[in-house]
Amino acid sequence: MNNILIIDDEPAILTALQFGLEDSFNVYCTLNVPEGIDMINAKNIDLVLLDQYLGEYHGLEVLQTIKKKNPEVLVIAMTAYGSIESSIEAIQNGAYYYITKPLDITGLKLLINKALDYKNLTNKVANLTKKISENSNKYNIVSSSKSMNEVFKIIDRIKDLDINVLITGESGTGKELIAKAIHDLSKRSSEPLEIINCAAIPHSLLESELFGYEKGAFTGANQRYKGKFELADKGTLVLDEIGEMDVFLQAKLLRVIQEKRITPLGSEKSIPVNFRLVASTNKNLLEEVKKGTFREDLFFRLNVISIEMPPLRKRKEDIPSLAKFFMNKYSSMFNKMVSGISSSAVGILEKYDYPGNVRELENIIERAVALTSDNIINVKDLPREIIEGVEISTTSEWIPIYIGESLAEAEKKLILATYRYCNENKRKTAKILGISERHIHTKLKNYLEEEKI
Repeated sequence: MNNILIIDDEPAILTALQFGLEDSFNVYCTLNVPEGIDMINAKNIDLVLLDQYLGEYHGLEVLQTIKKKNPEVLVIAMTAYGSIESSIEAIQNGAYYYITKPLDITGLKLLINKALDYKNLTNKVANLTKKISENSNKYNIVSSSKSMNEVFKIIDRIKDLDINVLITGESGTGKELIAKAIHDLSKRSSEPLEIINCAAIPHSLLESELFGYEKGAFTGANQRYKGKFELADKGTLVLDEIGEMDVFLQAKLLRVIQEKRITPLGSEKSIPVNFRLVASTNKNLLEEVKKGTFREDLFFRLNVISIEMPPLRKRKEDIPSLAKFFMNKYSSMFNKMVSGISSSAVGILEKYDYPGNVRELENIIERAVALTSDNIINVKDLPREIIEGVEISTTSEWIPIYIGESLAEAEKKLILATYRYCNENKRKTAKILGISERHIHTKLKNYLEEEKI
């Protein structure tokens, strides 16, 4: 249970509050202000109920002292003499909320729980932001997952070693980002980084892109052209999707790796080159070796250090932070004021398996930012095929239902809220609430007609 401290100069109020709250919290009480301030650290207090009139002490001064020494501790200010001015002043000085006496214990419990939920969420966001910031600053990659931390550890160990690296993983997992991180953190970071996608260039042109050519080497070669091997001299060369390179060119690449020299097309003179090689592929190169489509000797030359990128479905704890990163990116790009993602939408995103990995998540958020008419991304802004492909469950979201409210009105609120949470899908609404689709259809028809009136 959370630890609550009550500071008040009236013993009867302390006794009443302790009796009313002790079933839900660990409650500490004091009439003495200095003792109370010392107890905050000694008892690891999460929240303070602070009276604003404490004899020789003024509540606002005590509030300022508490927030200065323990800014993470929540304070709810209490007084029998409430006013708008004093409420504003208390909030401005760091109080979470301001309540007037006499206190309703049930309402006070709800307020305390809401404050503690806010504190827990704030702490989680702060910790996640710290982890993301630490990783993002160094690797330019948004992640705090255990599997990606293992990748980061490998990068740290090999970043300054002039050995070949092979990055494997499904499409869209961020292999190119890892290659860039290796270069950016290495001793070659001030030198060129050249990246070429072997799958995006026809085999007949890939050789000239890599080796370059002399003027007149073939029809259309009107001037000397430096290839990627030469451009990457003293820096890093990234061969993306190397599994698509044909066997003939693989043999020439093997010789370059062994000799560190190239001969441009149309030239009789070889040129020394000094680059670090990083290759990536979404193929299983050992299987390609067995098929005869990839040279075994080249595979072993490339596979000195192997880094396997985990698919997004195996690091789902990164989804909320990645989604927020992409939301900020496209909000700025589209000049839109989209500032958050609802917990319902995050829940859907976390349940989806992402065959397209991080790239697919980015596309989803880009679309959502572009289409949403609100300042937050809701379930309705996500692609329908993703929503329908995910089993929707209950959430921690709540709706206000008050004592004395009719059952009919409470039922209406619950059905409408669930219906909108399910992106207006009647079948899923009925399934979650455990009632028939026919019943839901009838109820919704009446409710929605009432809203139009």
